[in-house]
Amino acid sequence: MFYYIALGPRSRSQLHPMPTTPAEQWLPVLIQATIAAIIAAALVTLTFVIGRKVANKVKDTPYECGINPLGDARGRFSVKFYLVAMLFILFDIEAIFLYPWAVVYKQLKMFAFVEMLLFVGFVMSGFFYIWKKGVLDWAVTERDHTPHTVLGEMTRKGFLEEVAKR
Repeated sequence: MFYYIALGPRSRSQLHPMPTTPAEQWLPVLIQATIAAIIAAALVTLTFVIGRKVANKVKDTPYECGINPLGDARGRFSVKFYLVAMLFILFDIEAIFLYPWAVVYKQLKMFAFVEMLLFVGFVMSGFFYIWKKGVLDWAVTERDHTPHTVLGEMTRKGFLEEVAKR
């Protein structure tokens, strides 16, 4: 701080001008990425070189939070897991669209408010639709369904019965 006073009336920006070329702007990023890569490579190499290499039956078993693994890892999951995962991603991406709107809200004024009301209305109508169809009901089992599944598609038995009628 004291050297600013010693240099006289020059401003701080004159001492450290802003970078103007792309090389000057990206040099700190390149340096940081290089240092991170060197540190990562050094840590992996050191653990490989210094670490003990003792192989036995206990160390070769898979570790799952302290519980002994049972059965096959390739077990089947209910489709509901995947449906809920896709719905989470869908609603998460729709929520991301709120951020740019919040940034430019003051510039667009009432137009932005009406557009966002429409957007949220469509999102909520989709949410209520999947809620009504029972996609989010985890307690419902396959036995509790009619010949149609949660999303309205026929099960194999219902499909065969429908084909037999024709």
